[in-house]
Amino acid sequence: MNGFVHTRVHDFIKPKLGGRSLSDDDDIFALGYVNSLFAVQLVRFIQREFDFELTSEDMDFDNFRTVDRIVRLIDSKTGARTTPEGRL
Repeated sequence: MNGFVHTRVHDFIKPKLGGRSLSDDDDIFALGYVNSLFAVQLVRFIQREFDFELTSEDMDFDNFRTVDRIVRLIDSKTGARTTPEGRL
């Protein structure tokens, strides 16, 4: 998976963790780190940061439970074209 995307997603989620650590496969909702309002903010961040629109099919809650799932979703939508230097 794309390390740059992992870093950007972690950086966005980190302020919501209250100093707690987060593994790439931790369920951020089940652990109580974030709520449904944050899910909306996360969707907006993903679309803005990685320059694509999510469809209604993408809005499956499971796509947003873990960093790994979020990165997979982003990679599937961008064709893994996102790099630190910008989009290919």
